[in-house]
Amino acid sequence: MDSYNKNTVFIPNPISQVVSMPYALYLSLQGNYFLGSTKELLFGRGRNAWAGLFNPRESGVNLHVYYWEVSNTRDSPIRAQIWFNSYPPGNPTRSDSVTPTDTAISPIPKTSIRLLQASKAIGEPEDGVKAFVRRAPGKSTVGDVEVGKFIMPPGGSFVIFLGTPEAPDEPGAARVSFQWFEAKACNKG
Repeated sequence: MDSYNKNTVFIPNPISQVVSMPYALYLSLQGNYFLGSTKELLFGRGRNAWAGLFNPRESGVNLHVYYWEVSNTRDSPIRAQIWFNSYPPGNPTRSDSVTPTDTAISPIPKTSIRLLQASKAIGEPEDGVKAFVRRAPGKSTVGDVEVGKFIMPPGGSFVIFLGTPEAPDEPGAARVSFQWFEAKACNKG
């Protein structure tokens, strides 16, 4: 006798994420995960450099920083200050090294976030909060996996500000990389 019952109801599985799937993969499959990097940023000798993710006021999304990295390409140690929601000095340019992680989606997803960079800037960031500082010895890389816990609303930013305070007369250079995802902005208040 067949164990199939005519009264059996099949309900589609409402689970949209597999438990064993890495969260970054889940976000990538949705077209919400992006990565980007800067060209080599130059600083030192009284000048600074920076790179940052900027969330436009009209974006409609919250920026979630998943990962950041600073690669010191010179021998002198550098300082990396991480600023939340600040306005850094200098003349920024937009990085052209930004891509979604899932390029199999058609049309290819576009980020709402802007990756900006500046070299040889004079001054310090204004407003915002200097959240923490990291040091990168010569020819080394520092970074961290944040898993999206740093959340910047529309109008906010996540900036890595670079300098050479331990060797002020030495030139500095670094590349900065980011991974992030975007989620619809909601008013938590």
